[in-house]
Amino acid sequence: MEPKRSFPLSDFLYDMIRHFLNYLLRWLPPSRLFSLRRWLLRRAGINLADDVSFCGGGWIYGPGSLRIGAGSWLSPATVFYTHQQATIQIGQRCDIGPGVEFITGGHLVGPSNRRAGEGKARPIEIGDGCWIGARSVILGGVRIGAGCVVAAGSVVTRDVPDNMLVAGVPARIKRQLVGEQSE
Repeated sequence: MEPKRSFPLSDFLYDMIRHFLNYLLRWLPPSRLFSLRRWLLRRAGINLADDVSFCGGGWIYGPGSLRIGAGSWLSPATVFYTHQQATIQIGQRCDIGPGVEFITGGHLVGPSNRRAGEGKARPIEIGDGCWIGARSVILGGVRIGAGCVVAAGSVVTRDVPDNMLVAGVPARIKRQLVGEQSE
């Protein structure tokens, strides 16, 4: 079930509020004032847990649903392309590197006179405890399981099972991660 927004407005108005808010958040120090950032983002219909650290320099496009779980860190320049028909959900205790993009929308392949055919949007789900490396791209229709690591610069185009390390363009499973690990 979709959580209720702070106050009832049309998608257009939420989109405009988010657009204005993106500019406002750029004036704040990028990794400070997290309580103020959360308060402002909630006014724009974003569902954030109380201890989310959402750094500045990024952007939230569109009026779609965005949920971010407790204890998650979103580095500077994280970009979300939301859509009314496709939720983006980030689990608890996730670390999102700088410049990561979440893109719910795409197109079917069209006829030769215009290859970008009918638009489509699909949800994105990131499981608890994931680490998404800098400048990675997560495409619509992808579910990344709990405890995964996405190497920097990867493009994730399909689902990733729990506790896997993926890398590349397109991202491929490199190895399974087990228990407590540090390298």
